[in-house]
Amino acid sequence: MAGDNFAGFGRVCPLLHWVFPHAGYLSFLKWAIFIVSPKRTMRTPSFFIDPDIRRAETLPAEFYTRDDVFEALKVSVFERSWHWVGPVANAISPEHSVSPFVLLPEFLDEPLLLSRQEDGHIQCLANVCTHRGNLLVDKPCQLRQLVCGYHGRRFEMNGAFKSMPEFETALDFPRPCDDLKDHPITSWAGHLFVGLAPSFGLSALIEILNERVGFMPVSQFTYQPKKEEVYEVDAHWALYCDNFLEGFHIPFVHQALNAAVDYDQYKTVLFEYGSLQIGYTRGDADTFDLPEGHVDFGSNISAYYFWLFPNVMLNFYPWGLSVNRVEPISKNKTRITFKSYVFDASKMDRGAGGDLDLVEQEDEAVVAAVQKGIQSRSYSTGRFSPTREQGVHQFHLLLSRFLESDNRSN
Repeated sequence: MAGDNFAGFGRVCPLLHWVFPHAGYLSFLKWAIFIVSPKRTMRTPSFFIDPDIRRAETLPAEFYTRDDVFEALKVSVFERSWHWVGPVANAISPEHSVSPFVLLPEFLDEPLLLSRQEDGHIQCLANVCTHRGNLLVDKPCQLRQLVCGYHGRRFEMNGAFKSMPEFETALDFPRPCDDLKDHPITSWAGHLFVGLAPSFGLSALIEILNERVGFMPVSQFTYQPKKEEVYEVDAHWALYCDNFLEGFHIPFVHQALNAAVDYDQYKTVLFEYGSLQIGYTRGDADTFDLPEGHVDFGSNISAYYFWLFPNVMLNFYPWGLSVNRVEPISKNKTRITFKSYVFDASKMDRGAGGDLDLVEQEDEAVVAAVQKGIQSRSYSTGRFSPTREQGVHQFHLLLSRFLESDNRSN
C-alpha cells in the first residue's frame, strides 16, 4: 500500500521512487521539508511563561538540561545583551591606548578591544583583522594606529580602515566591511558596559542606580584585587541567577545573612531588563547613610542588590560595591567572578556585606543540589511564589521572550 501511495511521485521522478521504494507520502514530505526548508530544522527552542505570576509555571527542567537550548542562548540572549566590563581605569589604564579582552571566555569567546581616542573617548572594537581574521592586539599597550602583524593591514584608532599593502589593483576596495566592527559601549559612574548587538538600552538600569545609590561616590571606589574571587559551580548558569533573584531562601540557607537582614521587609523592585532587591537591616547592622530626599530616606537598609539581564549583579553595601559576573562554561558548569570596589573598608566584615565567601559557598551548595534534582524523572516544572519570586519570574519571562524573538526573526 505504501508503494502504491508513492507511485505517483515515482512516475514523476524515477529517482525519488528509487530512493523511497517503500515510503508513504508522510515520509516523503518530511524529507522534502528537511531538504527544502532547512530553517525549520534550526528553529530555536521556545518555552512559554505566563506573564501573570499567579498562574505561571517556571521554566521546565529541559531548559537547563538540553544542549541545543544552551547553545541557542548564546545568540538569542548573550549576543543581544549588555555585559559589564569594569571601571575605565581597570579596563584600560591611563598609560595605554588599547586593551584587548575576551568576552565570556569558553562561551562567547569574542575577542574585543578597548581603544582610547585622542579626545579620551573609548570605543569597543573587534580585535580581529578584516583581511584574514588575525588577532590585532595581544596585550595592553600604547599605539598610534592598529597594525595587523600578519599582512600589515592598518587601521585608525577608531577602527577605520587606513591602508593595505599589495591591494592597489583590488576592485571595489576598501569597503565599509573593511573597517573594524564598532560595538556599542556605554558607562555609568565610570563603569563600562559593552554589547555585541544589544536589543535593549540601559536607561532603566541607570535611572534606578542613580535613584538608589547615586548619592555614593561610586567612581571613586577603590578596586581591591586581593578581594577578587573566582568560583566554579557545577550547575547551569541560569540556576545560579534563579537563586540570586529571590530572597525567599535566605531563612533556610543563609543563617548569618538572615540575622543581618529583616526577611519580613525584604523587597523586590522590577524595572525594564532587571530588578533590585532591597535588604532592610535587622538589629544594629551597618546601614546606608541615606541623604534627605532619597526615595528610601528614613529606612534602615543594609544592601541594594541590582541585577541586569541576563548575568550581571551589582551589589551595594555600606562599605562599597561587589560585582558578580556569571559566566556560562557548559550546561552544567558556571564560573562566577567577584570583584570588590571599596568605599569604607572599616565596614567590610560586618552586616549583609560581611562574609560574602560564606554566602557564596551556601549558594553554590544549594544550586548544585538543584542541578542534580532537575535531572530527576520526577521533576518537570514548578510554580512561583507571587510574593517572593517576582525576580525569578521576570528572568524566566525574559529568557522565553528572547528565545521566541529569535524564532520570529528567522
